[in-house]
Amino acid sequence: MDLPLPPAGWRAGLALGLLFVLLAWESMRPFFPLFGRLGERARHGVLNLALGTLNAVVVALFFAGLWLAVTEWTAERGLGLLNLLSGDVAPWLRVALALLLLDAWTYGWHRLNHRVPFFWRFHRWHHMDRGMDVTTASRFHTGEIVLSSLLRVPVLLLIGCGIGELALYETLLFAVVQFHHANIALPAGLDRALRLIIVTPALHKVHHSVVRAECDSNYASLFSWWDRLFGSLRVVNDPRRIVFGLDE
Repeated sequence: MDLPLPPAGWRAGLALGLLFVLLAWESMRPFFPLFGRLGERARHGVLNLALGTLNAVVVALFFAGLWLAVTEWTAERGLGLLNLLSGDVAPWLRVALALLLLDAWTYGWHRLNHRVPFFWRFHRWHHMDRGMDVTTASRFHTGEIVLSSLLRVPVLLLIGCGIGELALYETLLFAVVQFHHANIALPAGLDRALRLIIVTPALHKVHHSVVRAECDSNYASLFSWWDRLFGSLRVVNDPRRIVFGLDE
């Protein structure tokens, strides 16, 4: 049985609430002094969030209904890995497998964006931000959003997850993506402990480094173990020497 779909208002409220918490954290204890004036930071944040809002509208108008139709179609016909296993695994295990499979695809897609020149032309917009903060989590080229949304269709067909499982994954993903883009730092011990499971601010700062070898590492978005598993993990002992952005 599929998870119930959480109300859209609840998911939006959670995202906004976390955004405000992280904005306040960045304001009180920023890791980098990224902006000299309040107005400069405000313009940066408004532009990033405006782009994120545009992308959310595009997804809602053109892709959310498509994903729902695909998940319903696979469930009715018993297609996809999870539907084939549904009679043999407990509901909680099905949800866990859905999260793992969706996140494995996200890791692979992110890595492709760095390796395939056509995809990089869109994805580099995200890396051009020289003042990475929590609003950078919303800064993606609309072309990348369209491509990833289209490619998600065959992924959903193969996985066979339900719309509730997809919504749960998206909620967790965006929460962690906001967290690790934020201009904050955790105590070193806590960051090391958390990075065993999820991507932390210290790990993701490396991914936004102007040094291309560092930029081409730490591709994980939610669960951090994909980088360890596929040899793309890179840890920097002194994150304060990292410079954000691109030289290209």
